[in-house]
Amino acid sequence: MARLKPWEVSDELWAIIEPLLPKHQRRARWPGRKRLDDRLALQGVLFVLHTGIAWEHLPQELGYGSGMTCWRRLNEWHKAGVWQRLHEVLLSRLRAADAIDLSRASVDSSHIKSPKRGAQTGPSPVDRGRSGSKHHLIVDATGIPLAAILTGGNRNDVTQLIPLLEAVPPVRGKRGRPRRRPDVVLADRGYDHDKYRKQVRALGIRPLIARRGTENGSGLGKHRWVVEQAFALLHHFRRLRIRWEIRDDIHEAFLSLGCALICWRRLNALR
Repeated sequence: MARLKPWEVSDELWAIIEPLLPKHQRRARWPGRKRLDDRLALQGVLFVLHTGIAWEHLPQELGYGSGMTCWRRLNEWHKAGVWQRLHEVLLSRLRAADAIDLSRASVDSSHIKSPKRGAQTGPSPVDRGRSGSKHHLIVDATGIPLAAILTGGNRNDVTQLIPLLEAVPPVRGKRGRPRRRPDVVLADRGYDHDKYRKQVRALGIRPLIARRGTENGSGLGKHRWVVEQAFALLHHFRRLRIRWEIRDDIHEAFLSLGCALICWRRLNALR
């Protein structure tokens, strides 16, 4: 059997996604043009995510419909919370397979360019003040993405520490109450602030944050590299390397979908 291309949806993945999609009934009277098959539209979205191609340049010969149709479907599904639910389902399956380690979590951020500006952009301090955004990410001890947040490029990392911890969804998959909090959170010197340490402890989490002014070699790097690896996997999706969307919710949809796909790959690797 021929190997699927990265943007082609396997039967196994489709069996997970299809029940999460909103249902549409065609009108009996004046039904209009038949709606593009959801699976084909999803593959069009994934083609844009993987290749970074502009929506209007989506090749028609692929059979995924027009770029605008795929854009509308991405927007519709994001508003319906499909990508968030997909991420939660995959996290639950990973936990059921003992593949999630919440004994510790790591947080970090990554700057991306945002040439078209828009909401959640700002002057980037690492790109001569040009317009940019930030991806903020929290991963478990093995590098599985637990939550991601989009902000302007000028936002301080430490301001997103608590929002990231609160954005971690309930991770089911085992008997008993779902897990939402790691035991320990690791962060670099950009998160060094006693005010936020107290807030982290108030959530029942132990903060391990490097202190400013101290020498390198704290030992946190041997655990925190997994979040850098997760960013590398996220930015392997070319549409996430540079933010071309003016609307922040569309880029957030891509970001959430990218996290879910990383979880799906990790789940497949266990088989």
